Amino acid sequence: MSESEGRPALYDGPNLDKEDAVLRVDGLHKAFGGLVAVDDASFAVERGSITGLIGPNGAGKSTIFNLVSGFYEPDAGTVTVNGTDVTGAEPHEVADEGLIRTFQTPRKLEGMTVREAMLVGPQRQPGESFVKLFTSPDEVEAAETRNIEDAQRMLEQFEIDHLATQPATDLSGGQLKLVELARAMLAEPEVLLLDEPVAGVNPTLANALREHIARLNEEGVTLCIIEHDMEFIMNLADPIVVLDRGSVLVEGTPEEVRTDQRVVDAYLGGPGE
Repeated sequence: MSESEGRPALYDGPNLDKEDAVLRVDGLHKAFGGLVAVDDASFAVERGSITGLIGPNGAGKSTIFNLVSGFYEPDAGTVTVNGTDVTGAEPHEVADEGLIRTFQTPRKLEGMTVREAMLVGPQRQPGESFVKLFTSPDEVEAAETRNIEDAQRMLEQFEIDHLATQPATDLSGGQLKLVELARAMLAEPEVLLLDEPVAGVNPTLANALREHIARLNEEGVTLCIIEHDMEFIMNLADPIVVLDRGSVLVEGTPEEVRTDQRVVDAYLGGPGE
């Protein structure tokens, strides 16, 4: 994404002046006992962007994802998706509003083939209703047929359809991440949160993941990505939001962030660390 004309060189803290933000995080705070993991963190994700969320170990990145997606409840602050307040909502309720996430370590679904694991992805399946299994069997069957077709189509788009009948537990880490990304897309997200999508992935599959993420963005999916691989995230995301000690330090373009001394200090342990 290119830098917009007239935009300040670098924001101290977050850029919250975004007219079409699909995700807004305002003043999030989370402590575990005496440890403050997230400290008044605020940022906004513009619709259609790939926003990178970076920071040194312990900066609060994964905790923020857990707060935003409903896996943790914040001590303070708000999270809104498409203008709807989802603060403290359950993960499935957040997903119903269009926010879907992946995990740094994909969950292996025991006893399932890849195709069966994919079918966990679609939201609001009528077959999940015990009543509809008896009162609307035709509706349930039609939905299941449609979901199987969509799963196959998504496997083909991610070039992993040859894995469809393999046990999900037999896949490599990189293959699992591709399956998880493909499964997330079956939920038709408006904003997709990716937690370290190329961690532990070999270079070939990492490149495939980068290409698929770029393709999804071109197709209209908004993404917010945590990633430690600086080359990967700097060549993919814009803007970059930098976290340090649980709050947003700066936000800017990859080049602006890369050359800012405060960011260098945060990563390398400069004055005041």
